[in-house]
Amino acid sequence: MKHILTIAAACLAFASGALAADDSPFNTSRMPYRAFDELPATTINVGDSSVVIGYAPGGEFALPKTEIAAWVERSARTVAGYYGHFPVKKYRLLIMPVAGSGVRGGTTWGFRGAATKLRLGQGSTMAQLDTDWVLIHEMIHTAFPSMEERHHWIEEGLATYIESIARVQSGNLDAGVMWNSLVTGMPHGEPGVGDGGLDNTHTWGRTYWGGALFCLTADVQIRERTGNKMGLQDALRGIVNAGGSIEREDWTLDHTLEIADRATGTRVLEELYAKNRDAPVDVDLAALWQKLGISVQGGRVVFDDKAPLANVRRAITARQ
Repeated sequence: MKHILTIAAACLAFASGALAADDSPFNTSRMPYRAFDELPATTINVGDSSVVIGYAPGGEFALPKTEIAAWVERSARTVAGYYGHFPVKKYRLLIMPVAGSGVRGGTTWGFRGAATKLRLGQGSTMAQLDTDWVLIHEMIHTAFPSMEERHHWIEEGLATYIESIARVQSGNLDAGVMWNSLVTGMPHGEPGVGDGGLDNTHTWGRTYWGGALFCLTADVQIRERTGNKMGLQDALRGIVNAGGSIEREDWTLDHTLEIADRATGTRVLEELYAKNRDAPVDVDLAALWQKLGISVQGGRVVFDDKAPLANVRRAITARQ
């Protein structure tokens, strides 16, 4: 006979040590919405949106929870700054205490509302949280409709590309550090032998960095076609303003990109997707960096403000 515990009783048992960690209602492969709703919560308002923070039982943090909440608020405001407002009206954040320090990973869902499960080291310091990118990455996932598995690259590529740009725009990251990370990471996104296009090649490099390379290419092309008046940021704001979020599971990628293109008055995203979906597309990164006025010397980025697309480079990280 199966032993049954209510969610509330399971929480109490876990906190007292009577329930093994593997049996916790929070250690599931998906977001445990019902268990989360049983926890005491801290709510932060970011514009018209609310961020609800809950802590899974199982350990205390070296940092006061007020300081953790302040970090969460700063992260949410960084994302809101990029999109013009926080992407969803209500966002749940379940913080899981784990051994060690720093953010140890996160996963975001939307099937019962936008929510993230974040694994946070109990020994984390504020210095570590202030330089963290994971929470912002996860929050960015809330700003795009849920896609079928073959389109996972666009979800991860957007979050990979945007998180550092949003941090530069908020003043929390140096632009040179941001571009250095893109120069280092983008080659991982180039197609290899036997590549079948972004919809068909699901390696780590093509999913995260191939998606990010698609975003960078789109950003530059939108700015070229609009005389640098608009970029990918405007396209993505168009999606959010039209109601597109992780909570939408009925939007196709074609429909989503059409809405994004409408916001910039171009067809850049639709055209790029048509080229990249089923075939490998090589990007001459060396030429692109040169046009943007970006070079790496002695491990550091040096900007050339006389480069043909130097104004585009500056516009990408300018606060809107």
